[in-house]
Amino acid sequence: MPTTLPFARTNIQPGDRICVAISGGADSVALLLTLHAANNTPRESLGIGLSAVHVHHGLRGDEADADQRFVEDLCLAHDIPLHLHQASVPNRVAETRETIEEAARAIRYEYFTTLLASGHADTVLTAHNAEDQSETVLMKLLRGAWTEGLSAIHPIVTLAKGKILRPFLNTHRADIEAYLTQLHQPWRNDSTNTDTAYTRNKIRHELLPQLRTYNPNLDQTLANLAELAREEEARWQVELNRLLPQLLLPGKPVRGGGRAVSTTPGSAAVSIELDRLRALDPALRRRVLRAAARQLGARLSFDETSRLLSLCGFRTDPTVAARTGTTLHLPNNLRADRSPRELRLFRQQ
Repeated sequence: MPTTLPFARTNIQPGDRICVAISGGADSVALLLTLHAANNTPRESLGIGLSAVHVHHGLRGDEADADQRFVEDLCLAHDIPLHLHQASVPNRVAETRETIEEAARAIRYEYFTTLLASGHADTVLTAHNAEDQSETVLMKLLRGAWTEGLSAIHPIVTLAKGKILRPFLNTHRADIEAYLTQLHQPWRNDSTNTDTAYTRNKIRHELLPQLRTYNPNLDQTLANLAELAREEEARWQVELNRLLPQLLLPGKPVRGGGRAVSTTPGSAAVSIELDRLRALDPALRRRVLRAAARQLGARLSFDETSRLLSLCGFRTDPTVAARTGTTLHLPNNLRADRSPRELRLFRQQ
């Protein structure tokens, strides 16, 4: 049996309603059967209410239909209640211009959140494994992620209602398949998993095998990096939660004292006193600026943050002058104005 039970017993309580996300692939089939077996062990039962959820993404035609029938038959054979959700990734892509992978993931997690919010489940389990973690860390690294991006797949995600758990995150794909082979349990293979037109598949089938010749323990090394990044981010978030209320000022100053805050919808703005920003260390300055932008619904890249720092006088980008009255135009309609004393961020409508 894959090494998931210690994690499950630590994070799942008797009486919890647990819903396992199942695609029909080896990982999710093994996770569902592992939880089902543990829940039906007479003396050490988990004591949970177990169900499953399958999302049909409206992709792969007959193959996806066959995946759903496989999942339905598996759940029926083990008397496991199943939640089915039909969606259309192509329609979402047309509306949002997300990639297929982004749209499919968003659809899944929106439905998971619905199950949690409606009380059908207390916790949703996904079957991400050790190799999934390696692929995600590398993909984030190649795209220039910040530390929070390098934290990759989190083993526990706490939502407004309920949580997401990934019990297989330290379990290798080979061990999962060996477990199913031992049970004589078949699984479904998604034909798109071999298509290297997708970035993740290219990393899985081409880049990672090459890198493992340099470091046979690469998967563990990348998992360690993700864990360190999660811990660093958690520590910094505590510091930001403490400092931001002191540093971020609403609106802009007015003559005679006080600040003017617009009540027009969508016109929120925050300001930071330059002297207070200068008093921070460089790592904290970047995080404060990025957190200020997030409060306005914008995410800053490394280069965009460097431009803001230069506007404040830290000269991290030679193309931006630290002059009073300068306005920076940033993505997502984010604008930055510099006055003699403050940096002001706002969204232009």
